[in-house]
Amino acid sequence: MAEHRGFMSILDTIVAHKVKEIQSAKKNVSYTSLEESEYFHREVLSFKDFLLDPSKTGIIAEFKRRSPSKGIINDKVSVEQVTNGYATAGASALSVLTDRQFFMGRKIDLVRARRANKIPILRKDFIIDEYQVIEAKALGADIILLIAAILTPKQINQLASLAKSLGLNVLLEVHNLEELERSIDPNLDAIGVNNRNLADFTVSVETSYQLSAHIPPEFLKISESAISDPETIKQLKKAGFNGFLIGENFMKQADPGVAMMDFVREL
Repeated sequence: MAEHRGFMSILDTIVAHKVKEIQSAKKNVSYTSLEESEYFHREVLSFKDFLLDPSKTGIIAEFKRRSPSKGIINDKVSVEQVTNGYATAGASALSVLTDRQFFMGRKIDLVRARRANKIPILRKDFIIDEYQVIEAKALGADIILLIAAILTPKQINQLASLAKSLGLNVLLEVHNLEELERSIDPNLDAIGVNNRNLADFTVSVETSYQLSAHIPPEFLKISESAISDPETIKQLKKAGFNGFLIGENFMKQADPGVAMMDFVREL
């Protein structure tokens, strides 16, 4: 259990920092300013349409410079070049980290990815406040991530219903059956199974197979982390998964777009 607390304490640290970050963002950029931004009134792209499009791969390809567990993964590439490469290789959607403190992400990364691409973009961050949902819309996101491990069912409902009212798609991330069962909400579009064990950082695709049958059929099923082999995607598709979030596997290569292209050839 001590190990579990070890990881949860990393999440706690991130959330505590996020609280301060949001307070300062609210002082710097008002709700009104967010609503006046160039992307706030754009038509949001449908996550479902792109994920189920047979001409695409089902891959949600991630732009991520570093992670708390791995340190720097790739800080030499531009968000435009990488996300364009992903889109060209057949990505159904993009995931862009906007957390600066722990992942070296920036909000401007999402804006730049939006300018350069015409496929849905997930704002990958630790969303705990309605301000961040409105901010996601203003930055040009189509999808927000809600992480069950850091939110109560009531918070999930409030954040997801606000997102739906703005036209945004909602992806809920769970790590185990308990999180899944307590967090299901009618305002969700997709449920993502994160294959990373919160206790010890190990990753296993088994988690996706175990939870697959427990995800109600009205939600898109996404498998996240631990996907480094095209064969795994073929097996996950058989198990009913529609989407596959891949980050480090591509980002650790010098040219992540080319890495994805090579991966997709084997699909």
